[in-house]
Order: sequence, then C-alpha cells, then structure tokens
Amino acid sequence: MRNPADDILLLLKTHGASRTLGLAERLGVSRQAALQHLEKLAAEGLVEHATERAGVGRPRRSWSLTPKAQTRFPDTHAQLTVELIEAVREEFGAEGLDRLVTRRERATTDAYGAALADAAGLEERLSRLAALREAEGYMAGWRAMDDGTYLLTENHCPICAAAAVCQGFCRAELALFERLLAPARVERIEHITAGARRCAYRVSP
Repeated sequence: MRNPADDILLLLKTHGASRTLGLAERLGVSRQAALQHLEKLAAEGLVEHATERAGVGRPRRSWSLTPKAQTRFPDTHAQLTVELIEAVREEFGAEGLDRLVTRRERATTDAYGAALADAAGLEERLSRLAALREAEGYMAGWRAMDDGTYLLTENHCPICAAAAVCQGFCRAELALFERLLAPARVERIEHITAGARRCAYRVSP
C-alpha cells in the first residue's frame, strides 16, 4: 500500500517546490489531507515552506524538501565509496584518482555508446540516455523547450557523496553527455553539488 507521505517527498524531489493544492491534485486527495501530511513531514524536519503572496487573498505556502530529506533517497554505498576514494587519493595521489575516474568514464562511454548506437536523431538519443540514467537511479528525464533546445534533468544523484569529494565524477559525466550527444552542445545549468535541487543540462542542436 502506498504511503502518501512518501509520495509527497517523491513529488517534491522530482518537481521541486510545490503548493499544497498542487500536491493534493497530483495525489488525488483533498487539500486538507495533503496539508496534514505536509505538516507531519515538517514536524519531522523533512519539508519546509515559504509563504508566497499572489494578489488578494490568503498567502499561499510553497513546500520544498529540507537537506535532511535527501537521506530518504539512496546514495549508493555512500560511506564506503567516500572511504575508498580517500584511500585511493592517499595511496596513489590525485593523478591516480584521475586515472580511476577516466577508466570508469571510458567503460561507461562504451556501454552507453552501444545502447545509443542505432538511435535515429537527437531526440531518440536523449530518450535512450535518460532511460539509462533512470535505470541507474538518477530520476532522469528530458523535454523539448520552446526555443528549440532540450532540457535533460537528473532529480537525484545516487553517487552524490562520491561526487562531493571527487569533482572528477561530475566532469566525467558532462564529458560523457557531450560525446554521446555530439554534435549537439551540452551545457550544465544546474548542479546538485553546487546546492541546486537537481542537475540539469541544456542541449542545443
């Protein structure tokens, strides 16, 4: 049986800050029921709200996740990964760690490249890439923008702890997307490790 509180956390994770009524509509419950769950989550320190004023009437609350709520989403083997990274850096230095990241990037490029090899056009490549990232826990998706570009998003980073102590993983990810989507131009415009709620990439044909 689904837990409405967990559904709220997932909605805020994937859609960002949302008003009470919007969350209620997505959940298919009354505004009051959604508010009860939100207030319980707030008491647990998992969500917080900001007050928005929009014309006349009562100010409205916009809810978002707190840093504590991020622990409810898996960061694959976070502590072990961080310890291994620090051990590699201590034993082999920064250059040794860079070689490790490069090796992982090469293997990922080969695997992803094979999956996208027969994709017809940029949109199909984006669709397949997002599906690969979704399967790996990145809560990924993409959409076409009004200006002719595309937005590739990752609402979660399952290796966030590793990326926080080794920026090479983030550089490698951007380089990977650039190779797979070339000749399109890829620009990272939001970054989880920089404090954003998600990673987002603008893809220009």
